[in-house]
Amino acid sequence: MTDLDSRTSDTPPPEPPARGAEGAATGSSGVRLAMLAAVVVLIGLTGGYPVLVVILALVVMIFLHELGHYITAKAAGMKVTEFFIGFGPRIWSFHRGETEYGLKAIPAGAYVKVIGMTQLEEVDPSEEDRTYRSKPYWRRMSVAVAGSTMHFALALVTLTIVIASTGITQEDNWNVGRMADPAGGEASPAAVAGIEIGDEIQSFDGVSVVTWDDMRDAILAREVGDTVTVVVDRAGETLALDVTLGENPDGGPFLGIGPEYPTVSMAPHTAVVESVKELGSVSVLTVEAITQVFSPSGLSNLAGLAVDASRPSADDTGASTGGADASPPPASEPDEGRVISIFGIVGLSADVLQEDPMAALALFALVNIFIGIFNLIPLLPLDGGHVAIATYEKGRELFSRSRERYYADVGKLIPLTYGVIFVLVGVGLIALYLDIADPIRL
Repeated sequence: MTDLDSRTSDTPPPEPPARGAEGAATGSSGVRLAMLAAVVVLIGLTGGYPVLVVILALVVMIFLHELGHYITAKAAGMKVTEFFIGFGPRIWSFHRGETEYGLKAIPAGAYVKVIGMTQLEEVDPSEEDRTYRSKPYWRRMSVAVAGSTMHFALALVTLTIVIASTGITQEDNWNVGRMADPAGGEASPAAVAGIEIGDEIQSFDGVSVVTWDDMRDAILAREVGDTVTVVVDRAGETLALDVTLGENPDGGPFLGIGPEYPTVSMAPHTAVVESVKELGSVSVLTVEAITQVFSPSGLSNLAGLAVDASRPSADDTGASTGGADASPPPASEPDEGRVISIFGIVGLSADVLQEDPMAALALFALVNIFIGIFNLIPLLPLDGGHVAIATYEKGRELFSRSRERYYADVGKLIPLTYGVIFVLVGVGLIALYLDIADPIRL
């Protein structure tokens, strides 16, 4: 939403283009649109329809974010001069009233230009009453939080559709969903003891288990070779089975079962309630994740992941630790603390979409929650920076004797703002490199 470029009020307006120049500009726009269409076709041919669907969904998401700023700014009587998808050189644009709408070449986001966002921007005195800075606190807040509000609304709608369509998983009501055999093809301790798929485990060695984490902790608390009693419910019949724990290939005790979580269907109104709960719980986890990633240790860990990804693997150097029949290395899994770029999100989302459209919708909801919260970080150039400034100004007004309007000196925040931009660009580039060098795939 923020455009930090200021324009002086005494700058003369640009001369209207001559007819020949106007025709040239129109022709140039046509060429750029043709190039954009060619890029879209190329993406469709190389990545398939899932990639196009994901990109379209992200463009719609970005558009709705800026639409939130646009609608609230216009409702507040602010002057909006630009509404663009993308940054950099114009590809195509048109004017409606006082606003120019269009597309730009770099698909790294979008922006809405509202005049007078800060005291640093000079505005024609005749338009001062239409600036962002001149409006009441609640109006400025409504504009600043509108983008994130759109993301939360999108997430809520998407989660409601997913929950109403597929139900909700009951993690505290699991049963045995699979039997895992140890290496060598031998039967697992669970299979030897007579545990079957579909059994509901009630206790392990006398300890009541409710969640799968309870079960896993109970297993890890024992030793390899221990014999324990596992009580299961099988179709209403209670069975007590003695199990001798084996050894996990990675070390530690091994039982050889995996969980299956039943799902409960939801009526639409119940799905809305569950979606709100899910939105709240995911938001808390997102705040914790953002705090961890942007902490000194998190940034150091992210840099370490980039360094590790740049080192040649054994395959690259021609070294080998196995013979001709050596098994291929396991697929890489997401590293803890890793950030995914837009490029990575497109690739991962396209994979998920091919496998399970509902899972792709759930991932879309998670992306919206993350962006909604991330944009509210109280630092410029993020929307949360404008929230923080407006709140600070309101606080100074309330605690002043005169109760006159207070304007913060935003110029003092410029060094911090550039520092934030530097960190965000650095993290973004590292994330992009990791997604190219070591992409996360299903």
